[in-house]
Amino acid sequence: MKKFLPILLLLSTPVYADLSHSITSSAKLTVGGASTSADRIGSSYSISGTGVDTTHGTGDAAVTNGIGALAISSGVGTPPNVTATQDVPANSFSFSQSFTQADAIAGAAITTGESPNFSDVTSIAGGTAGSLAGTISSAGAITLTAGGHNTEALGQITSTLVVD
Repeated sequence: MKKFLPILLLLSTPVYADLSHSITSSAKLTVGGASTSADRIGSSYSISGTGVDTTHGTGDAAVTNGIGALAISSGVGTPPNVTATQDVPANSFSFSQSFTQADAIAGAAITTGESPNFSDVTSIAGGTAGSLAGTISSAGAITLTAGGHNTEALGQITSTLVVD
């Protein structure tokens, strides 16, 4: 019997441990609102070339070998009238001229729900819930049903087990 006593003591010794378990579930349903983003494009003007002479303006105001400047009115530029002539006839030359016209500045505030007449406009329609739905059962089954445009459905289950 003495031989079995230590074994019996080991079997009857209680064990202490901290154990925690949590299950969290969530469903997130989102219907997006309407939005519009508009960026006004500004004027730009450039000239480059080799083997050419440029002139802008007329009469006594004529400027040789210049490119002039944009004339700005209400935020919109107008390029100067530039004449380019070949420097030496029969020699090679290159000439390039570029102009981007700006969007006009609005004369009044934009009405809510309307888009301005700018070159770079992004518009997103407001969402419609339609059949948008989401459920999570006690057994952990996630069921998500798509809604209309500009909607989002997200389901999540998190199970955490901590043993100390």
